[in-house]
Amino acid sequence: MLTRVAHLLPLELKAVLERMPGSAQEQLEEIRIREDRPLEIGYAGMSRFTAADGSLRLTPEGAYRPTSDVCRKLLERMTNYSLYAMEEELRRGYITVSGGHRIGLAGRTVLDAGSVRGIRDIGAFNIRIAREVVGAASGLLPKLLDLKRRTVQSALILAPPQQGKTTLIRDVARAVSSGQWIHPAAAGWQGRKVGIVDERSEIAASVRGIPTFDVGPRTDVMDACPKAEGMMMMLRSMSPEVIIADEIGRPEDGEALREASHAGVSVIATAHAYDLADAKGRPVLRRLLEDGTFQVIVELRRTAEGIIHRVVPISLLARPAPGAAREPTSLTERTMIGSIRGESS
Repeated sequence: MLTRVAHLLPLELKAVLERMPGSAQEQLEEIRIREDRPLEIGYAGMSRFTAADGSLRLTPEGAYRPTSDVCRKLLERMTNYSLYAMEEELRRGYITVSGGHRIGLAGRTVLDAGSVRGIRDIGAFNIRIAREVVGAASGLLPKLLDLKRRTVQSALILAPPQQGKTTLIRDVARAVSSGQWIHPAAAGWQGRKVGIVDERSEIAASVRGIPTFDVGPRTDVMDACPKAEGMMMMLRSMSPEVIIADEIGRPEDGEALREASHAGVSVIATAHAYDLADAKGRPVLRRLLEDGTFQVIVELRRTAEGIIHRVVPISLLARPAPGAAREPTSLTERTMIGSIRGESS
């Protein structure tokens, strides 16, 4: 995985990372660079500090510390030597580069009338490495099928950051578009027209409008477009049967999802929440759950055994009668079931 982002790295930083054990390089998920502070990596679900000789350690003592010159060169490379051209991305606190890799930024914000206009004096970077896992949705997709309508149900996928949500919905798009339903009752179903609204260019990793990840033969991508506007543009112009969007949370996102759902389109979206209880604490998500925009909720969690999920039909979330047994609504209340590796649930 290191090879995917090596071209972005200054030579000194690249040399340090290339000295790491091969297993760490292959399973690399994120690189955290903080000016004059210990270099940190995430791989295989773990976090380690990296020394100048490439050795990995649990504590920051003796770790390599990137200099201001290294950080300056890194910023220049990732912005293609033009901070001005990346003004909008800097305002949002991240840059998405070719390949779908997202680089989070932290530093001193520049305000305009109380709103963030950009970030200057950038001193911290988080390079999140995008990866394509064909088959990642194979254990989940059969549980999302709407057998009556011969398509997928509308689903909200919940998980904290870095649990595999984007990887999962990318493969859902590929399978649904290709007609790879992985269910005996769906044998012979045609693939569906899928519209991806890829605000951060992470799902399809489009370059000049062309997806570089396999998102399926009947998939159209609205790249680098705000989700709410993109969903409405898709509905008006591309007649999708399924719309997919990542990391919803703003009121306008909710309105667009609601509009698409009422237009007869299946919607699959992700959101940051530990579980259903957390999601209900977010006003936008709570309203979507209450008004029936989604048919199922998927709680996703990454463990040492792999990425596992739990599917909860919205119909089971109705308030139980007095004295009736309550359906668990949290991964912490019940053993998690299912796996996108294909284990039975």
